[in-house]
Amino acid sequence: MKSRDTLLRLKRFHVDEKRRQVVQIETMIAEFERMAGDLDREILQEQEKAGIHDIAHYAYPTYAKAAMTRRDNLKRSADELAGQLTDAQDALAEAFEELKKIELLEERDVARERVAEAARDQSEMDRIGLAGTGEMRAG
Repeated sequence: MKSRDTLLRLKRFHVDEKRRQVVQIETMIAEFERMAGDLDREILQEQEKAGIHDIAHYAYPTYAKAAMTRRDNLKRSADELAGQLTDAQDALAEAFEELKKIELLEERDVARERVAEAARDQSEMDRIGLAGTGEMRAG
């Protein structure tokens, strides 16, 4: 029983750890997407300020070009993280399944113990009841 308690704690820890990893990756993706959106707005502002929207134009704003490169890198990183997120979600689901298996075993054992205890209690009550009727007959 003690080893199962330890195993349960370990499996719960694994689930919590996997859940933290998923949240961390989701947070990073959201942050990268937010930053890319900010860069998109800055690029548009630079284009409007310069009056030039053609990237190939010789006078296209240097800051807008640099911001595009940064934005593209952020989007690429977010896409890579999306793959990691899928892997992390799969690992979380697997850890959760393992935890549920152990919890079900624990519940089954507890139910068995309750049935055995109830049977012992009933047996004791029957013994007391039979001893009490024996005393009544003798008296």
